[in-house]
Amino acid sequence: MDNLKQAARAAKQRLKNNFWDECKRNLDEGAIEARKNGLNEIKVKSALKGRVQKQISGEKHDSFYLKVKELLDTEGEVSDAIGRLTDKEYYDTLSYEDKQRYTLTLSSKYLQALEKYRKEKAMEI
Repeated sequence: MDNLKQAARAAKQRLKNNFWDECKRNLDEGAIEARKNGLNEIKVKSALKGRVQKQISGEKHDSFYLKVKELLDTEGEVSDAIGRLTDKEYYDTLSYEDKQRYTLTLSSKYLQALEKYRKEKAMEI
C-alpha cells in the first residue's frame, strides 16, 4: 500500500511541477532538432520517451554501463575492453569453467552496453 501512495504522491508532484508540459516541449524540440540534423525523428522521440519512463520509474544507469561509457569516452573502442572491465580479484578466485562463463557473460554485457552507448551518441543524448 505504501508503494501505491508513493507513486500517487510522485504523480501529483509531477503534475504540480508541469513535468508533462516540459516533456511535451522537449519532445517537440527534439523532433525539430532531428529534422534539422537529418536524423530519424521517430528514433529521437522514442529515445526521449525512454528517458522519461526511466526517470519516472527511478531507474538509473548501472555501474557497469558507466564504466563502459567512461572507457569509450576516454579511450574509444579498444581491443582489450573485456580485460579492462574484468574484476581481477574476483576472476582469480574462479575455477577454469567459471572463468570462461564469467568472460562470456562480461562480453555479452559489454556488447549490450556498447550498443546502448552508440544509440545515445547517435541521438546526441
